[in-house]
Amino acid sequence: MGIPTEPIGSIPRPPALLAALVDHAAGRIDDAALAARQADAVADTIARLEQTGSPVLVDGEQAKPSFATYPITGLDTLSPDGAVIPFADGHTRQLPRLTSGPFRYSVHAETYLRQAQRRTRLPVKQAVIAPSALSLLYPADGIAGYPRKVFLDDLAAEAEADIRGCLNAGAHVVQLDFTEGRLSLKLDPTGGLLEDFVTLNNQVLERFTPAERARIGVHTCPGGDQDSTHSLDVDYAGLLPRLFQLQVGNFYIQLASEADPARVLGIIGDNLRPGVKVFVGVTDPVDPRVETPEQVRDRVLAAARHIPAEQLGTCDDCGFSPFADDTSTSREIAFAKITARVQGTALASEALGG
Repeated sequence: MGIPTEPIGSIPRPPALLAALVDHAAGRIDDAALAARQADAVADTIARLEQTGSPVLVDGEQAKPSFATYPITGLDTLSPDGAVIPFADGHTRQLPRLTSGPFRYSVHAETYLRQAQRRTRLPVKQAVIAPSALSLLYPADGIAGYPRKVFLDDLAAEAEADIRGCLNAGAHVVQLDFTEGRLSLKLDPTGGLLEDFVTLNNQVLERFTPAERARIGVHTCPGGDQDSTHSLDVDYAGLLPRLFQLQVGNFYIQLASEADPARVLGIIGDNLRPGVKVFVGVTDPVDPRVETPEQVRDRVLAAARHIPAEQLGTCDDCGFSPFADDTSTSREIAFAKITARVQGTALASEALGG
């Protein structure tokens, strides 16, 4: 059995969908017309991922407004002036702020998964937002009549339902996007916020059986948006020991864009526990240069010096377009990088004897 390889999630949207998003925002097309363009984009994404030879597929998040905000699409209990996330190039993203309770998801990820499954017979994984990210919706000064503890209880129940719906629908893996993990150490260098995030996520994960958790993973990266990041300067040494305390069976770890990947691999090896798989990033979506299969192979072989082959997998560092309006990476480059990852992982499997 060779080394497994999986995509992370988002793929750049095709021009027809980007145009439809603009038209929908301007009121020139209705919801049904937008949904039709999204369905077309999902079908094309699935077909093109199959052409890369990828053994596991994703829907490319073609119908999500962003990897983080899909569960709250259309909620009328939000204000736009929430937490601001600054990126290294100076641009920012802003989360909404919850104004009243009870908190409920308006969309569950199972809907995206089922649409993708109708387009292929190959395994499909589904990315979901970690509850820790959505905890940032609650304002620091509280909400009258809706205590933070009650909000967190509601959030945990909704996050559980989001994950369980995907598992029950037959997802190959459900991947929690946890980009706020590394960012938390920039916001709070003491590690207190990270501790809160890990505790909250584990409170949800502990509701699943060991067999179910074997099909759940967590993805960490320094954020990748418009060819910039929000926390690449944060030392992984502060994150990874706590990350491996999350009760999941799979870890997806950005690595290709690290300045010193060997050091990071050493930290992973020191904290790796039996029975889990670590998928290391071998392609960098922020870098427009397309990796060669040989470069990918060498990155995998370097990882195999620290991670047992039976616990090793590969992935992209992060999604290629986590926000629907991010056009910094072309669709063609994304699929070329995925092809290199698939081919390079196969070369590494051969070199490792399996």
